[in-house]
Amino acid sequence: MATESIMNDRQTLWDSGNFLRIVLRGIGQVMFQGHAGTGILFLIGIAVASPLMAVGALIGAFLGPVVATLARFDSKEIEEGLHGFNPVLVGIATVFYLKPEPLTWVLLVVGCVASIFLTYLMRRYLKFPTYTAPFILATWLILIVAHTMAGTAIDVMPAPPAHTPSGFVAEVLAGAAEVMFGATVVTGILFLAGIGLCTWRHAVLGLLGSIVGTLVALYHNDPTSAVHLGIYGYNAVLAPIAVYLWGKSLLIAILAAMISVPLTEFFPSWLGIPALTAPFVVASWIIIAVGQIDALFLREPVEKLS
Repeated sequence: MATESIMNDRQTLWDSGNFLRIVLRGIGQVMFQGHAGTGILFLIGIAVASPLMAVGALIGAFLGPVVATLARFDSKEIEEGLHGFNPVLVGIATVFYLKPEPLTWVLLVVGCVASIFLTYLMRRYLKFPTYTAPFILATWLILIVAHTMAGTAIDVMPAPPAHTPSGFVAEVLAGAAEVMFGATVVTGILFLAGIGLCTWRHAVLGLLGSIVGTLVALYHNDPTSAVHLGIYGYNAVLAPIAVYLWGKSLLIAILAAMISVPLTEFFPSWLGIPALTAPFVVASWIIIAVGQIDALFLREPVEKLS
């Protein structure tokens, strides 16, 4: 009977309507929202920034549930889109950094599949949230392999956006957009609307995070217009939502956003690698670790029996 139930669950996953919802939920889970409508708004926002990145996102979103189902991962996790968001980000990042050549598409598929299995292993064996760590590791590896095989000629040469955001509000919205490598105001609006469609509190946290990240980042000289393009905002969007899911506190969520800003500089400046979403992941881990230490510190000792 148990085997029959599992088979029925997996058959349900492959129903066309349900499968489409799972694909869209995987896109929505990039910002912790397991809602198909959120995924649609996110996908439109990605396409506004770059149709090619939208293709990469769709490939990752499709591979996630397909590979996870074939590997017999947990059906509930697949249905919630939890095996979709890391390959979605890998798909976007690969075509963001690398030219659309045959090697790029091969690496994109391999990287997406690798991130799916990394997600499974991390969720199974690590006792703390891993967030987008599988995407980060897979993308760093993709870039190393690409440069080993093709050199830097395969890199996409960064170009200034056609309509550079101007003004504080535009910078804040660009920060939200940069979660998925966009820097347009429209993309930022669509992303925040997508979050709000699922959970309004998360949308508020994301907006506050980008505001905090942008304000904190103004402390230094910005010759490359990184603040202008929202580079210091996107990790600050993700960190407060992640921390709020761990523990319901507005102040701690904002603290996580603040911590993510100097970390955004650390990875490229000190390690020479793209920061991706590593600052948000590390900031969230720091908050969770401090929370665990705090709980131990405040734990009352058991009184000895007299």
